[in-house]
Amino acid sequence: MSAARAGGGARKPAGAKAAPKRASGPKRESAPKRGGAPKRAAAAPRGAAPRGAAPKGGAKRGASTRGASAEAGGKPRKPLSIAAQKAVEAKQIKHAAASVRKADKPGGGPRRRVGANGDRPIPRGQATPKGLGGDQVEGRHAVRELLIADTRRVREIYVAEDQDDTEILQDIVDLAIDLKIPVREVTRTRLFAQARTESPQGVVAHAAELPQYELEDLAHSKAANGAPPFLLAVDGVTDPGNLGALLRSAECAGVTGVILPKHRAVHITPTVTKAAAGAVEYLPMTLVGGLPSALNQLREMGVWVVGLDMGGDTDLFDLQVANEPVCLVLGAEGKGLSRLVRERCDAIASIPLLGQLASLNVSVAGALACFEVTRRRLAAKEAGSSTN
Repeated sequence: MSAARAGGGARKPAGAKAAPKRASGPKRESAPKRGGAPKRAAAAPRGAAPRGAAPKGGAKRGASTRGASAEAGGKPRKPLSIAAQKAVEAKQIKHAAASVRKADKPGGGPRRRVGANGDRPIPRGQATPKGLGGDQVEGRHAVRELLIADTRRVREIYVAEDQDDTEILQDIVDLAIDLKIPVREVTRTRLFAQARTESPQGVVAHAAELPQYELEDLAHSKAANGAPPFLLAVDGVTDPGNLGALLRSAECAGVTGVILPKHRAVHITPTVTKAAAGAVEYLPMTLVGGLPSALNQLREMGVWVVGLDMGGDTDLFDLQVANEPVCLVLGAEGKGLSRLVRERCDAIASIPLLGQLASLNVSVAGALACFEVTRRRLAAKEAGSSTN
């Protein structure tokens, strides 16, 4: 009697054909037993190397190589022990966390390296904004102003658990309940996975993108107090912190519209909205394909275009900007105004500097210029009311 028919004998190697059950008729291969290796020669395990060939780069983890090794005459490969599997997993976790560091401040959560524009990469599953942006708002002040303004739809708000119940945080929750916006309390780890700033302050809101306005509408929109249009154009500012601080100052100074270029400039990212502290909710903005062309259109519509540059031949504090529609143009950090933008300006003004340094931060220079225009207009209004 052969070894295949005997009850004992040597164990058949995995992958070998089973003996036929009957002597008559065509040979049929028996179905594999539960838990055993498949016994059909053509049914190789997924991920295993073809018969007679060594696996390229080693077999995949979890794939069976016993049959291939035995048929090739090699020793069957043993599976990884539990300790070895844990060691591999620990190494993978350590590699994934190489770019993660703990926050310096309590409650800040883990931090990851940010991109060149100051924002962390967009998390997987979130769409890249196609317009102005502003669809993700982080920071307590920015989220509260988003809810107070109520000018765009807010889908949901994430709030980190185990944080101090401050007045502003309670305002956010109360406003969200009134507006029927879902508030989800999540762990700090999950909230930080959604965040794109270094410190979201325990609050992240997902909303519709900021609306865009037409350039012509901005050129004819007066201030709430009836003052002429007061516009701000930004030429190539790439730092989101600077743009956010500039927008915050512009809103406080009474700017009625902001013009941003589509290319080679930062748009309204989460870092911008956080630095602006809610100003983006009240400032009408537009994106233009070419800033020089947009400035030409403004001049044709009767807006006086004033560029701000340290090489300007006019003192900012000598400009007569009280009663005319005006657009202030600010240049990029370090480079200033581009040549084409300078050529489209009616005047180039500078801020007198009395110290040793040769320039100001763009957000500081913009704040000074915006409030100088406001000061001139308030003074003219008071002078007009006193004469009457």
